Amino acid sequence: MPAPAPETKVVTSWKVACDGGEGALGHPRVWLVIPEDRGWVECGYCDRRFEIDREHAHSDH
Repeated sequence: MPAPAPETKVVTSWKVACDGGEGALGHPRVWLVIPEDRGWVECGYCDRRFEIDREHAHSDH
């Protein structure tokens, strides 16, 4: 049976933090920058995908 797909979060900031969301069972907090041309980035630890909501995005990059 294939593993479930990683979680996808829609965000409004071009820079996001990921800690795995599992509290003590997660991973070290990492900061990720979403490339403007792609519109998404995946965490190297947990494969969580962050997609930018371009209509509501903050211009913080």
